[in-house]
Amino acid sequence: MFEIVLVIYALYVLMKIYISIAEVNFVKLAKKRAPIILSSENYAVAADYKIESLKISIVESLYELLLFFGWVSFGFKALSGVIGFENQTLEAIVFVLSFVSINYILGLPFEIYKVFNLDKRYGFSTIDVKTYLIDQAKGAVMFFLFGSLVIWLLVWIMGSFENWWIYGFLAVFVIILFINMIYPTLIAPIFNKFTILEDSELKEAIENLLKKAGLKSSGVFTIDASKRDKRLNAYFGGLGKSKRVVLYDTLVKKLTKDELLAVLGHELGHFKHKDIVKNIFSSGLMMFVMFYLFGNLPTSLFEGIGVEKSPQMVLILFLLLSPVVSFIMMPIFGLLSRHNEFKADEYGADVGGKKNLANALIKLVDENKSFPLSHKLTVIFYHTHPSVVERLKKLGVDV
Repeated sequence: MFEIVLVIYALYVLMKIYISIAEVNFVKLAKKRAPIILSSENYAVAADYKIESLKISIVESLYELLLFFGWVSFGFKALSGVIGFENQTLEAIVFVLSFVSINYILGLPFEIYKVFNLDKRYGFSTIDVKTYLIDQAKGAVMFFLFGSLVIWLLVWIMGSFENWWIYGFLAVFVIILFINMIYPTLIAPIFNKFTILEDSELKEAIENLLKKAGLKSSGVFTIDASKRDKRLNAYFGGLGKSKRVVLYDTLVKKLTKDELLAVLGHELGHFKHKDIVKNIFSSGLMMFVMFYLFGNLPTSLFEGIGVEKSPQMVLILFLLLSPVVSFIMMPIFGLLSRHNEFKADEYGADVGGKKNLANALIKLVDENKSFPLSHKLTVIFYHTHPSVVERLKKLGVDV
């Protein structure tokens, strides 16, 4: 079993590298053709940014494979030799948190390079070192606090129930729903400053749009996204009474009122079509499959690694191998997601106007320097949204 897992993980990484190389070659060829949607200058810049990002991801994937073999060959045994407590629950918590922390630190150079070099050079990142360090410190505190509680809960479930993976799935699923519910009101404000939308005319128009869709919101807010990044975005956050309309300040500055309403109309389309419920269900299904697989790992796998089958090792293998399961399942969920995006565009066009939505999509692509074309394999395995070219064609725009 150990050898099979090694082969599967290696194939997973090699497939990711193959897709990235195919995408690089695709973008290089597309760059030589006449630009579409973007201006000639921005089209070339978007292509260069994507190519450079993909090259970094290839190196990251090779590094990921190296780390995986390092962990399973000697890393877990070395960590087991360092961490030892009489209390098994405490040992499990410290072991899992140590594993995640080491992996995070080892991957930090890539993140720092992308944020402070790549994104700075292409005019995206606006974050300074102080803000970055504060964000990292806040994230670390939340991770150690809530991560410890989740690990403790799962270890207790493992020791209390024979088919622990069923109860573990239910517990984690409920926790994720709870986090989604409190995210816009309690978690997001830790990192961003939320301000009630000052433009009374726009605020009234948004509230009328929400009322028409039958959605009750706890407010319309803008956040200081430009403090960290220049990209444009907006989202509906929260569940139940905690739902908020959140607009990036970068979006409010770049889009007209009608374009902004069309974008929000698209997001409301997800609400009208119950895509949020569908996404929760599909995410839950994927998570259920993962818990089933990792709840029934054979002892021979742990013997191959050279460690005992313990709660902490089960949880670590879950963290280490779950991206493989997600990657395998993504083509199905991605296809459904892209279908939902087209339907949301239809609603956004109905309430906000086809022309306004099309203009907004073009501005989003242009300001975010998003290359508008992708290789088929990239779409199949990574894209939850259709390409902007397909979306504009559906809206009747000749690209």
